[in-house]
Amino acid sequence: MKVRMDHYQANPNVYQAMSRLERQVTESGLDRVLYELIKIRASQINGCAYCLDMHTTEMRQLGESEQRIALVSVWREAPCYTDQEKAVLELTEAVTRIADGGVPQVVYDRVRSFFNEKETMDLIFAINVINCWNRIAITTGMFPGCRDEG
Repeated sequence: MKVRMDHYQANPNVYQAMSRLERQVTESGLDRVLYELIKIRASQINGCAYCLDMHTTEMRQLGESEQRIALVSVWREAPCYTDQEKAVLELTEAVTRIADGGVPQVVYDRVRSFFNEKETMDLIFAINVINCWNRIAITTGMFPGCRDEG
């Protein structure tokens, strides 16, 4: 496998803008575990091995169990997620697959039962940021370990 291009070097200004957006979401107060669940689920849907590897590793570093990491793709059938986490995962799926019917009102309402407007926007931005990173990584040919080849 070979990376097609180093997007960090190819356009540093855009990379820095994306990094600022990522930092804004990270510093928004959004729970770190929720953010990693978002990143894992979106990366699974998008088929981004690079990001999936990175964010499952980060979940382990946060002390999450292998069960909670392994079952993200089948969260509906897994009792190890809270109702709040399930609402976030459902929103993540709807936003990531936005062309398949948008975000149903019932999904939005479920999220709003747990989060205020600002927190809901934090979630929406978080989902969009990882979707953007997934698309960059996939398009430029990134794969697990490629940044270590140096």
